[in-house]
Amino acid sequence: MAKRSEHTLAGLLGLSDQSARKSHYPELLLQLEEVERERNRYKWLFEHATYGIFQAHIGGGFSAVNPALANMLGYSSAEELLAMNRTEADHLFLAGGDEVKRIRAELLQKTIVRGYETRLLCKDGKTLDVLMNLLLKHDEPGVLEGFVADISERKKSQARLQQLNQELEQRVAVRTRELQLSNDGLQQQIIQREQMEVALREARDAAEEANRSKDKYLAAASHDLLQPLNAARLLISTLRERTLPQAESHLLERAHMALEGAEDLLADLLDIARLDQAAITPSLSVCSIDELFRSLASEFEPVAEAAGLQLSVFATGLQAYTDCHLLVRILRNFLSNACRYTPAGRILLGVRRRGDNVRLEVWDTGLGIALDQQEKIFQEFNQLGNNHASGRKGVGLGLAIVERIATIIGARIQLRSTVGRGSCFSVEVPLSQVTAPRPSVSLPSPADSHNLEGQRILVIDNEPEILHSMGALLTQWRCDVLLAKDYSGALDALDGQAPDLIIVDLNLDNDVTGLQVVEQLRRDFAHIIPAVLITADYTDQEQALRKKLQIPLLTKPVRPGKLRAALSHQLKPSAPQPTQ
Repeated sequence: MAKRSEHTLAGLLGLSDQSARKSHYPELLLQLEEVERERNRYKWLFEHATYGIFQAHIGGGFSAVNPALANMLGYSSAEELLAMNRTEADHLFLAGGDEVKRIRAELLQKTIVRGYETRLLCKDGKTLDVLMNLLLKHDEPGVLEGFVADISERKKSQARLQQLNQELEQRVAVRTRELQLSNDGLQQQIIQREQMEVALREARDAAEEANRSKDKYLAAASHDLLQPLNAARLLISTLRERTLPQAESHLLERAHMALEGAEDLLADLLDIARLDQAAITPSLSVCSIDELFRSLASEFEPVAEAAGLQLSVFATGLQAYTDCHLLVRILRNFLSNACRYTPAGRILLGVRRRGDNVRLEVWDTGLGIALDQQEKIFQEFNQLGNNHASGRKGVGLGLAIVERIATIIGARIQLRSTVGRGSCFSVEVPLSQVTAPRPSVSLPSPADSHNLEGQRILVIDNEPEILHSMGALLTQWRCDVLLAKDYSGALDALDGQAPDLIIVDLNLDNDVTGLQVVEQLRRDFAHIIPAVLITADYTDQEQALRKKLQIPLLTKPVRPGKLRAALSHQLKPSAPQPTQ
């Protein structure tokens, strides 16, 4: 039986019985198993989510239901819901088929319905207040997905609050009438009102503390959440650079797009949590705008090229005085949106001097934004529209993050746009009094930085999956790869010979940081070994030591194009060491 399965898989992958092709089978099978494990992780999240998730046909009837939704409605298993016919499924809504028709019509018109509050019928006949987010799947016509949250407690709280407000109004009216007749009860009224104000303040403080706790938990969980995504990103990128049969290549691209969506959503949520709890503080310094533009060009030229767009970058000798890292995050968001929402044409990254300030601009020839929508897009969960040039949606958090970052660094965000002609997003920051000479050379293209063949690279990470994934990707780039979990393992792997470059995680075991390991290895070999730091911690708390060691920072999940550009830059003998 195992032999037949092996033969079937070989046929599916398009591999012949020739020994030259068979040699690739074990490695490809290993990579497919890794992808399958990642799929199982997402399946586990579906089955163990605390909120309800379902998939249904637009015409009616469920095609997938998670256990949380079944439990929410009082059913013993998801199969009971899956067994329902269209009429039975429609009558889960308290208003029945008429409500379903209204929802269906709105979905067909907008493709997505957010924040829809309704009441569902449970198995025992009781009703449940829920909040729904529904969307039509672009890749599966006629199929919709829904996310259901139980808001019955919130509804009860709202009803109770309304009742309290009504009681308060009645009490004030009674006291006012009594005051007109006699002033005897004035002191008692004051006491009662003070007690009520104390209770309201305590309730407000409790709600704010609960929200802060949520944000703290989300920010603290970032490392554990981003680690598996980083491993999956590296493995999928390794497979994408290989020649695969068309069917497998299509599945791999689907997995790549799904992973990118998850990465974007998670990164945005973590950013919002950190910004809301003021966990990010600016570190002001002189920033070379030309160096920032070069870094962004190296990162986004492949993205623009893949979208059929031309990316142009303006060279300048001006310098800004701001937090370079946060400024780059703002510009990266502008460029990402430009690539996503520009169907054809070009994107320009430019700069203008405005008195004592400098304005960095991202122009595109995209769809443009209507005037009445330009303020709304900076609010959470507001998107630019449904026409995505990249085919992949966001959740509307990117520009809200930009606005928060701009507030932190004291920058000014501006938007100019004409529907059908394009947009210009800009950020204005203080101009540094130090002016660098205008560069006379052209910006490097990504192709200039892709030759890593034969480089001896040491990877240090305490996560075995990250080591394996990074090793596979670097080996595919024809590097001589050494893997280690800590300083001791690095010495054993190096065997007395210094590496050409070190890739190191920030947080290793036993409270040791990757920066400390790099510093020690440089002392051991009496040589400034180039290094790149990778971390899931966006706060950059070790920034002072990192800048002293002249080590650039990459945040997880690491995009291979950005990693490759960083490695190539660090390996250039004459290149300055970036400290962004």
